[in-house]
Order: sequence, then structure tokens, then C-alpha cells
Amino acid sequence: MISMKGIRKVYDTGKVRVEALKGLDLDLDAGEFVSIVGPSGSGKSTLMNICGCLDVPSDGEFILDGERVDTFDHNQLAEVRNRKIGFVFQNFNLLAYATAYENVELPLIFAGAPAKFRKERVTMLLARVGLGDRMDHKPTELSGGEMQRVAIARSMANNPKLLLADEPTGNLDSRSGKEIIDIFEELWKSGTTILMITHDPNIAKRTKRTILLKDGVIVHSLNGNGNG
Repeated sequence: MISMKGIRKVYDTGKVRVEALKGLDLDLDAGEFVSIVGPSGSGKSTLMNICGCLDVPSDGEFILDGERVDTFDHNQLAEVRNRKIGFVFQNFNLLAYATAYENVELPLIFAGAPAKFRKERVTMLLARVGLGDRMDHKPTELSGGEMQRVAIARSMANNPKLLLADEPTGNLDSRSGKEIIDIFEELWKSGTTILMITHDPNIAKRTKRTILLKDGVIVHSLNGNGNG
């Protein structure tokens, strides 16, 4: 699903030059459930932004699902994001004025899906995350865990091949966090490839491989039973 070779990312303002990623190599197979851990400033968010085609590397080769995307322009990257990638963020990023149903429906509207299909798809996705009876509620009427469930349903609207999650349990209590990871695990078992940033070692243990990032390089990669 992802093949990165020699990925570097440099932020240069003219006064300050920061090398966020330093020749990083990463392979992620289709069907994997992988967590990325590491201290603040290690390059986790930069790596996630490149994996999600929200940014491009300064150097190196990035192949996503068979397409070499490191040379793509903004329009081409947007097209790849719409076709292949779903996003879940720590702060949910829901539209405050819209209901759960409307938040999940939005990507389908942008994709030009017909109304009947949108209704069936949104209803199915909200039921899948346990919110079939909360479709008409706005974010202010939902708990943090429920808002993240809506965000997960929205991320799956266009049936992405790759799901990227940036600290998805960061704003949740431990019980809600466990419920969210249960949903991710169910999605993974149904065939979705998942790459997740987390600061919580207990959450990382639930994934099938953990990558430790430090100072812009991968220090080690351990599978679920602790072996390299």
C-alpha cells in the first residue's frame, strides 16, 4: 500500500531550516494495522501528512497503492486523497452546525454520489459505529466518543483503501478510547489498511505493528508480539 524510499522533508523559512524527516524508508502492506509512536517533534505528523497526500516530500520516492505520488501537483494529490484515503483526527473536525448524518454524507456529496446511495451508505456507516439512533444529533449533543464515531463513519464514506488516524483517542477517556480502537480493529479485519499515530502505549499494543520514530528516522519496527 505504501512504499517510501529515502524520504526527506525540510522546512526552510529562510531564517530557520528544520529537517523533519531524514531519509526515511517505510513499507506498509495492504491489510496492515500499524501504529506510529515517538516523542514530540520526532516527525510523526509530517510523516502522516505525506502518507495522506496533504504534503509532499522534499526528496525521495513515495509510491501509494501503485502510484508514484511524490511528483504529483496539488490537484493530483487531492484526487488521490478523495479516491483512496480516509482521515480521523484527534479533534474530530466535525461541522458544528451539521447533524451526524450530514457530517458523514458530506464526502459522498463531494464525490457526486446519488441521493439514494448516500442515504443507504450513511445509514449503514452510522449503524456500523453504533450511532444508528443518533443520526439527527449535532456534535454539541454528542459525547467525545460519539463524535469520534461520527468522524470514523465519515472517513469511511467513500470506502478508502487507507485509513489514517492522528491521535484518534487523544481527547477521550480510557473507556471511550478502547471502544474507538475496537471499531478500528473491526475495520481492519474487514480489509481496511490503517496507519495510526498514538502516544498511548496501550493503544499501540492493539495494533499489529508499531513503528518508533525519533529525530526524523525510524528507530525500530516491532510486530504485535514484540518481535522485530
